[in-house]
Amino acid sequence: MTEPIRLFVTGGTFDKEYDEIHGRLFFEDTHIPQMLELGRCRLDVHVRTLMMIDSLEMTDADRELIAHNCAEAPEPHIVITHGTDTMVDTARLLAERVSGKTIVLTGAMIPIAFGSSDGLFNLGGALTAVQALGPGVYLTMNGRIFAWNDVRKNRDTGVFESLAG
Repeated sequence: MTEPIRLFVTGGTFDKEYDEIHGRLFFEDTHIPQMLELGRCRLDVHVRTLMMIDSLEMTDADRELIAHNCAEAPEPHIVITHGTDTMVDTARLLAERVSGKTIVLTGAMIPIAFGSSDGLFNLGGALTAVQALGPGVYLTMNGRIFAWNDVRKNRDTGVFESLAG
C-alpha cells in the first residue's frame, strides 16, 4: 500500500470552463475528482482546493498560502495543479520555504473541459512522479520531469523545457 498523496488545486487552465455565450473562460469547480475517476486512479489522494485563479492573477500572498499548506500537510508527497504561466515562480518559493517533502506541480495548456486537454496525461504523470522522486520541488508537463530550478515555459512554443536546452 502506498502513502497518501495530498493534491492541492489552485486553478489555472486546468480547471477553466468556457462560456459559449460570452466567449470567455471562467472557473466553477475543480475537475480533479472526475479526472481521478476517469483515469481509474487507485491511489489514496486527498484533494483540497486552495484557490481557483489564473496564475497570472496569483499574488505573493497566494503563493505564501500554497507554501504554508504544503509545509503543514501531513503527507510527504504533494501534487499541485497550477496555471502554467507562473508555475515556475511558485515552485521557486516552495523550494525556499518547504523542505523534506516531494512536491510536483503540473498544469494544462488546454482546459480539461475542452476534451482534448493535456491535463489528464499531466495529472497522471505528476501522481507517478511524486511517488518516485526524492524530496524536492519539481514540475512535470507533457511526460517530462523538471527540477524547479532547471525549467522554463517557452512562450513561443507553449512547451516547458530545460534551461540547459
